[in-house]
Amino acid sequence: MLELAESYSMAQQLTDTVKGKIIENVTANASPHRFAWYSGDPDNYRSLLKGKKIDGARSVGGQVEITANDMRIVLNDGVNIRFFEAGEKLPRKHQLHLVFDDQSSLICSVQMYGGLWVFHEGENDNPYYLIAKEKPSPLSPGFTKQYFDALYDKEQSKNLSAKAFLATEQRIPGLGNGVLQDILYNAKIHPKRKINTLNSQEIDGLYEAIVATLSRMASNGGRDTEKNLYGNKGSYITALSKYTVGKPCPVCGTLIKKEAYLGGSIYFCEGCQKNA
Repeated sequence: MLELAESYSMAQQLTDTVKGKIIENVTANASPHRFAWYSGDPDNYRSLLKGKKIDGARSVGGQVEITANDMRIVLNDGVNIRFFEAGEKLPRKHQLHLVFDDQSSLICSVQMYGGLWVFHEGENDNPYYLIAKEKPSPLSPGFTKQYFDALYDKEQSKNLSAKAFLATEQRIPGLGNGVLQDILYNAKIHPKRKINTLNSQEIDGLYEAIVATLSRMASNGGRDTEKNLYGNKGSYITALSKYTVGKPCPVCGTLIKKEAYLGGSIYFCEGCQKNA
């Protein structure tokens, strides 16, 4: 799943790879998927995009926004994005296929769910997208300690667990259940721990862990649990993930545990991450 680290590196890869290419053909909804969401009628995507030149891409929270002249292509966190050179074998199933003037392709597919939106600049009213555009990213200078403290100080945040505080309600767009595992491990905070039990030093540490961990993930092309534009795993080696559960913590030697919590899995080290 695309989260902030992956959307950031994916946007960079897209800019490096497809910037300047002209969209020659578009196929949308070739493999109908119940949970693939489009903006308007996907049958109109070809007329909207044909002949448009790719200007670049950027991350918007856990989403990737591609600019093509006056058009925007936004792919959200459930979309797999892959680039193929001319002549490469292409996947048979996909929800969006862009063919460029050099016959290279961008193929976007959905497994569980995903949004593939094509629209004129300013026409998308999806709140998930708009909130992500408005709020500062932890990878930007605008995500200051003062800004973070304002999120923490809101009364409705006080009784939440660390996981719920970080990964729900779009408090920090793009920070989801995947990247929060290492953030909390680096901050030495258990995912179930209540935010209102943190002292000022721990709050400072949580802020620093958010910024530092996400920066490392992004600069390494995303996590090793996710694939990039070319189908390769990211170079950031996760401390807590499906790859490390049941293995000893590199800091204290305690075995990494996995539990179901708040609609997803959490990974943690009971030796380093105290729930009190």
